[in-house]
Amino acid sequence: MNTSLPSVTDVQEPQQPKKTQDTRKTSHTPAGESFFSGVLVLTISNLLVKALGMLFKIPMNYIVGDTGMGYYNAAYTIYTFFYMLSTAGLPTAVSILVSAARAAGKKNQCRRILQISLALFCIIGTLGCAVMFFFAGELADLIGASPSVYCIIAVSPTLFFICIASALRGYFQGLSRMTPTAISQFLEAFCKVAAGILCAVYAIRQGYAPHIIAAYAVLGLTLGSAVSMLYLIIAGLYSRGTALSVPENPATDGISPILSRLASIAVPITISSAVMSLTGMIDAVLIQRLLQQSGMAQETATTLYGNYTSLAVPMFNLPPVLVYPIAYAMVPLLTRYRTEKNGEYRSRGLISSALRMSVLIGAPCAMGLSVLSEPILNLLYRASSAETAAPLLTLLAPSSLLVCVLAVTNSVLQSIGKAGLPVLSMLAGAVVKILCTILLIPHTGITAAPVSTFFCYLTVTAMNLYFMLRHTGVQPELGRTVFRPVAAAAVCALTALAGYRLLVYILPEKLAVLPAIILAAAVYGLLIRGMHVLGEEDLALLPKGEKLRKWIR
Repeated sequence: MNTSLPSVTDVQEPQQPKKTQDTRKTSHTPAGESFFSGVLVLTISNLLVKALGMLFKIPMNYIVGDTGMGYYNAAYTIYTFFYMLSTAGLPTAVSILVSAARAAGKKNQCRRILQISLALFCIIGTLGCAVMFFFAGELADLIGASPSVYCIIAVSPTLFFICIASALRGYFQGLSRMTPTAISQFLEAFCKVAAGILCAVYAIRQGYAPHIIAAYAVLGLTLGSAVSMLYLIIAGLYSRGTALSVPENPATDGISPILSRLASIAVPITISSAVMSLTGMIDAVLIQRLLQQSGMAQETATTLYGNYTSLAVPMFNLPPVLVYPIAYAMVPLLTRYRTEKNGEYRSRGLISSALRMSVLIGAPCAMGLSVLSEPILNLLYRASSAETAAPLLTLLAPSSLLVCVLAVTNSVLQSIGKAGLPVLSMLAGAVVKILCTILLIPHTGITAAPVSTFFCYLTVTAMNLYFMLRHTGVQPELGRTVFRPVAAAAVCALTALAGYRLLVYILPEKLAVLPAIILAAAVYGLLIRGMHVLGEEDLALLPKGEKLRKWIR
């Protein structure tokens, strides 16, 4: 099967009005309704998860301090690498295969895919958990933070729990059912916050050292992943038509063909995701080691690293949260479009809208975080920690726009059978990051981390865009997709900065930032409306898109 989509030039101009009308109707099809409701559910879930994550980081900053969070984040970086290595590709592969089988009416095949993926994930999770547990000391030494060994041990069981959960999430995603995934993510985040804080407070009362307190805090993540897994198993048992609730039907493909198709999709995605996760490992290893080589004490280097990863990085990760639901929900829908008669035109329309929305969401958030880095951090964290992290966030924030675009391009390439191409992008980005980190840290210190991250994501996003445009034939309007949104975002950022500087004369500094952000958001909304950037097809990708559509009209 040819996995590339026809170019836009293949669509005849006289038929364009008719196709525009058809595109409008697609939002009322079952697939369209499933996509839009899935985006809404995942958006709400991701926002709640990020809010809970902030609720965890804020008190932990006060309770554990930058040093303790340095040990916590060092272990979490190790866990993230193994998590990506174990689960990054298979859930997407399960989603694509289940979506294709569902579109072909092969319900028994969907169940068979889940059964095989669950068995495979069980093996992978067990092996990953064992490696992290038994080699925790070596991993802690590798990143130059030996006391984090207890954190790595505490987080190791999480890998098994999350593997089982990932198989079920991939299956539900293939069915375009995002609610189980959303609820499981919320449960995981809630338990992480509640249990993590309680365990950390207990450790403090016992008078333990910072690295032991951090290990107790990690237990919240382990418990949260276990609860999430149990919920998904229960959802599968009580969900009509899943492999957990119905006996196996022999009228399906064998194990080998399914494993072969899973591997062909999962391996490239896993490699690319693992490479990007490896960039986090690069930060954890190179930053602390190079800082120590420059004469800095180990605990001081860990404190700086903890400040960067606990304050600046979570803020940088906020804007993509609004884009990830669109990217996730695109995979099964684009896979289904490839099997439909008129799916090529609908695919190009969906890709163009998603790309435009990623810039519309990412640009104002990135610029706003950059110009208001210190006031925003001061609002949430200790003044001393915020002052240290603010310059780092100013440099790191622009990268969040690149991550928003990257999320869409990854999903598109995976959906059209080109999952191997992002591997090349990720490898190139990782090389750029390593070189920048090594060259810059001796001269600029910790500020090399956000700068190297920017050049890394710039490389990856540029290459992914090239691959996507080449293999889909999508030709986005640069004015609507890039120039006008970026110009409006720049005005938005300047409005936020000017508003804040005026409001500090009237309100306390911590209170002045929120009205400034609201004012800037209002200005941005008016500019987007006045510039005619959004079309009805774009609004449908957003929660409450119908109300926004009426407002635009």
